[in-house]
Amino acid sequence: MPAARQDAWTPDDDLILAEVTLRHIREGSTQLAAFEEVGKRIGRTSAACGFRWNSCVRKRYEEAIALAKQQRQKRNYLKKQGLAPLAVGEGEAGTGEAGAGGLPAAGTMPLDAIIRHLRQWKNSVHELSRQNRQYEKLLKEKEEEIARLKEENEKLSRRIHEAESEPRLDLDSDDYKALLRLMDRARKLAVLSEGDAGEEMDSFRMDESGNLERVE
Repeated sequence: MPAARQDAWTPDDDLILAEVTLRHIREGSTQLAAFEEVGKRIGRTSAACGFRWNSCVRKRYEEAIALAKQQRQKRNYLKKQGLAPLAVGEGEAGTGEAGAGGLPAAGTMPLDAIIRHLRQWKNSVHELSRQNRQYEKLLKEKEEEIARLKEENEKLSRRIHEAESEPRLDLDSDDYKALLRLMDRARKLAVLSEGDAGEEMDSFRMDESGNLERVE
């Protein structure tokens, strides 16, 4: 039977590493700070603790890590609301070590404190759910407004396109100038007709260029 290595990790070392790292995650600290604390407690380097955590221990505490991250989010939320979160592992009888699952270690928190802690957690979840519903309602309103504005923009674009497609009267064209000359001559003819009402009116015809000619 091969002899055990002197620097081999024991189950107690792994447990200390897990508890301290989870506590740092829960409190919003860094894993590097956790590895340094563990190294001082068990006489190892922080690099060795980090390697052990990433290569072996972390895989056994995936659910506990997720729970610790949730508790960290709850602590941050309560701080923003001006509320002091109940420290995990801390009760009316004193302060105790947190367990590996992110919950207080057995015998370190009174039952009423645990119940109060769970109620606070439930209230915070309800508050987050209410805010989420408000955000979803606001998002739906914004999406409807965007759709309405998009529809109005399409209508305006069609109107602009139709207006640009309509024929326009060119004020500098020969046809327009000929029309003006014809209207001017018609006006003068009307004036002459009014002045010579008692006389026989001359007859006129229009040539190919739009000019009026007297018919003898």
